[in-house]
Amino acid sequence: MASASVSVLAILLLGVAAVASAQLSATFYDMSCPRALATIRSTVAAAVSRDPRMGASLLRLHFHDCFVQGCDASVLLADTANFRGEQGSFPNRGSLRGFDVVDGIKAQVEAVCPRTVSCADILAVAARDSVVALGGSPYTVLLGRRDSTTASLTLANSDLPAPSSDLATLIGSFSRKGLSTTDMVALSGAHTIGQVQCANFRSRIYGEPNLNSSYAASLRANCSQSGGDGNLAPLDATPNAFDNAYFGDLLAQRGLLHSDQQLFNGGSTDALVRAYASSAAQFGSDFAAAMVRMGSIGVLTGNQGEIRLSCSKVN
Repeated sequence: MASASVSVLAILLLGVAAVASAQLSATFYDMSCPRALATIRSTVAAAVSRDPRMGASLLRLHFHDCFVQGCDASVLLADTANFRGEQGSFPNRGSLRGFDVVDGIKAQVEAVCPRTVSCADILAVAARDSVVALGGSPYTVLLGRRDSTTASLTLANSDLPAPSSDLATLIGSFSRKGLSTTDMVALSGAHTIGQVQCANFRSRIYGEPNLNSSYAASLRANCSQSGGDGNLAPLDATPNAFDNAYFGDLLAQRGLLHSDQQLFNGGSTDALVRAYASSAAQFGSDFAAAMVRMGSIGVLTGNQGEIRLSCSKVN
């Protein structure tokens, strides 16, 4: 009886996830705002051309949005005198970037289609276009999200995986969002682009044995034991190219963050890391599928939420 109950629960949960995805559509703006996707794409391409790191920043904004309350643009809500949102949480404070780019996209989209395209959809499309701008393969983004009127500092502090997470914690964090272990490893591959602050990897380069010694020495030159918190290091060997180099780095014990190297450390995800390191095509395919699933977490649709006129504040 217990196993039957678990099976029924699993079916119900899958049904809920399917309903959420079904409410989104790749053609959502075809009639109401046919220029929306081209407008987002051109703005993202220009921003990434000026600053390649911006691609990783926009991708990270979408991830940090979806993992807190669902993909509802809550991460974009700025603090006010009477409101504390997600931007001041420990995982986000001083490290989230790209708000100005999102605001620029929103302004351009509002000019062609007023009160039509949500900030949540802009984040999802901008994440995909960032991947493409840095050499990754395109994938179809499902659309139709609406924007939240709330944000949660508490959930941002509890639900976003930390750089210090071990493998079991990572698997659990993603599972609670309805994502599989394969999704977790594939989405972690987003660390094939971008840079990270010294404060997030200092303990690793000064105390962890499962780190390439010459790599650790090179990192210490720009990240001392007592300073330089904001100094940056690339997450993999090709930080401005969306490729599978990240997984090759893990095989060589060159994962910059503790949570990165946990994916290849004698555990259950080792085989998948090897597969992605040897096949960029498999990584790209699994990453695209995982992004679509992540983009369906907790979405607001229909009459839920609102279409914000400014992404940083409720209407």
